[in-house]
Amino acid sequence: MSSILNLQLRSRQGADVSGESHPVTRPATWDADRTAAIICDMWDAHWCGGASVRVAEMAPRMNRLIAQLRRRGVLVIHAPSNTLDFYADHPGRGPAQAAPPVETAIPLQRWVHLIPEREGPLPIDDSDGGCDCRPQCAQGQPWRRQIATIEIADGDAISDSAEAYYLMRQRGIANALIMGVHANMCVLGRPFGIRQLVMQGMNVALVRDLTDAMYNSRMPPFVDHFAGVELVIAHIERHWCSTITSDQILGGTAFR
Repeated sequence: MSSILNLQLRSRQGADVSGESHPVTRPATWDADRTAAIICDMWDAHWCGGASVRVAEMAPRMNRLIAQLRRRGVLVIHAPSNTLDFYADHPGRGPAQAAPPVETAIPLQRWVHLIPEREGPLPIDDSDGGCDCRPQCAQGQPWRRQIATIEIADGDAISDSAEAYYLMRQRGIANALIMGVHANMCVLGRPFGIRQLVMQGMNVALVRDLTDAMYNSRMPPFVDHFAGVELVIAHIERHWCSTITSDQILGGTAFR
């Protein structure tokens, strides 16, 4: 008998005269064996030092969450983009590589950018790359693997491409919990990210206390980093999918 995930899904509806949308929470039950937990780009290093620190802070909590989800029958998909050479011989590559391609509602792409006609502009200006450090860090690609804090267990899958969607279809998975970084970039745009999975008709929820944004508080709208993250989460809740917090699975309080 499948385990049930009892969730409180938060979304955004309407807008008042100031343009603010309002959070609305509704209960939902998802079958664990029809659910995947997708860990987006929790790399071992990031070109932005602040981003690396925040990833390291949230990784232990994320590891606890996926361990609990795994025990309850959820498929765990590790998606550390552009590092799969490191995992070439890892058994976690097998399930994703073996999943047969399937017809999709729309073609899966390596990246889907902002869709203005659906979501308007992002609420933050990330045009400078989003590093909040002083001085800003030099951009690059220092990541080589997923952060080691997050365990890859037997039965987990590793992918950074359309394989992840093919595997979910093969397993009859209709629901996806997405966590990781960054909410305004990879979490939205990747082939296993929010935009593409929502457009494929999946039920998607972002774990909002286990994500971050690339936002420099010296850029519009000139709020502190974490207020910028909340603005991105509200954008996702309004235009793309609901969100949950990790305490709904782990108990206690949400991660901060």
